[in-house]
Amino acid sequence: MAPTANPPVCRIMDYGKFKFDEAQKAKESRRKSQGAGIKEMKYRPKIGPGDFDTKTRLVSKFLEEGHKVKITIMFRGREVFHPELGKRILDRVADKIGEGAKIEADARLDGRNMTMVLAPDKRPKPPKASHEPDAEPALNGTSPSANGAAPKAEAAVNVAESHDTASHDTASHDTASHDTESNEA
Repeated sequence: MAPTANPPVCRIMDYGKFKFDEAQKAKESRRKSQGAGIKEMKYRPKIGPGDFDTKTRLVSKFLEEGHKVKITIMFRGREVFHPELGKRILDRVADKIGEGAKIEADARLDGRNMTMVLAPDKRPKPPKASHEPDAEPALNGTSPSANGAAPKAEAAVNVAESHDTASHDTASHDTASHDTESNEA
């Protein structure tokens, strides 16, 4: 392990296990590196508002996951003679996504399709200012939260703590009664 040391230091090891561990590390690193691919979302020039909102919400989800998104407007028949309709939809998508993405490839017409590529914006987001009131005890003894109810995690902890103390009380009670029985015998 240290060939330059005097005397040289080495370790006796199982070569098969060593090769297996190296293969597992390489496999794990390959699996993690495939995270950011390119996704595609297809729109039509005559898309309805509900479909537009659903597809745009999915585009923003892909961008948050770190994927690039290729947005394609598919034209049929005479729609191809009105590329401004497709450009308007692409602009609406870019406006709706907002600062969560940057336009990597601007809108261009390729035959019957108009495409644009969005990439996730890597800039750090400013922290959201929380306007929570100072910690004042509520009437029922729980801490106030944004919606006035105790958070679920805090409630679960409180329930778990109450179960733990109850089990400890019964356990100590059982041992105490067991001790008195053994003393009587």
